[in-house]
Amino acid sequence: MTHDDDAPAVRELSAAIREKADYYTAPASLLAAVRASLPPGDAAQAPPPRRAWLGQAAALAGAAFAGALVTWSATTWLRGDGDRIARDLLDAHVQATLGNRLIDVASSDQHTVKPWLSAHLPFSPAVADYSAHGFELRGGRIDRVGGHAVAVLVYARRKHVIDAFVWPADAPGREPSDLTRDGFNLESFAAGGMRYALVSDLNRNELHDLALLLAQDAAR
Repeated sequence: MTHDDDAPAVRELSAAIREKADYYTAPASLLAAVRASLPPGDAAQAPPPRRAWLGQAAALAGAAFAGALVTWSATTWLRGDGDRIARDLLDAHVQATLGNRLIDVASSDQHTVKPWLSAHLPFSPAVADYSAHGFELRGGRIDRVGGHAVAVLVYARRKHVIDAFVWPADAPGREPSDLTRDGFNLESFAAGGMRYALVSDLNRNELHDLALLLAQDAAR
């Protein structure tokens, strides 16, 4: 977003402040402080009427607030929510692995795993076994990420465990940021009205292969 794009919103906010803000007579001490802060040539000039001076201050405050709001929104999108969810996903994977609670329902049969997850969640994720592609479905579990219950499909490739977290795409929170931390990779995408986040110590290329398989099935 450019400064030119921001201008109409800032002008509207400034006009609303000027129209609806309460105005008060500035105290003599404040006017004296303002005069003292001006360069000598400007200080000699008569100050603007008190109502207009406060209106200009309100407009400047409104513009500053609008600028701060745009900056806050961009920061939240880039560094806040998405990164926080990514950290939650990594932590959930590590805790499940160390706590030996990777699986609530153990089965490679999608017709066993999917009904179990659907019965315990307000949504029904797609479930498939990809043993023919080297990704064996071991089962599923329910975990919590960002304060919300999510489905987890547990896959194995050689000696690597892969958690595929699944939750509705319209749930609160941003899409997690793809990252690598402490030897774990995270890859995320959205398909079929769901968000997916794959977490594993498997290399990123092979993790991406599983992501493609899941995305293809979810889109059907």
